[in-house]
Amino acid sequence: MESREDIISKLAGRKNVKKIAVENFLISLHGLNKDEAIANLEYDAKLYKWNSDTVKAIRDGIKLLVR
Repeated sequence: MESREDIISKLAGRKNVKKIAVENFLISLHGLNKDEAIANLEYDAKLYKWNSDTVKAIRDGIKLLVR
């Protein structure tokens, strides 16, 4: 099984993603459930105008990292 850090690194390394956004968002998930994390993602994506590749990488990370 991949470590949390390895998962985040792979997602942040995807083409056309904002690496810092993916890393920082996924690192900050501690204590959130999936619904809270998705709500935060939707808010931040609009606020920071993240592209669809960045949003997809973060959403995929939430699915893998949040239980």
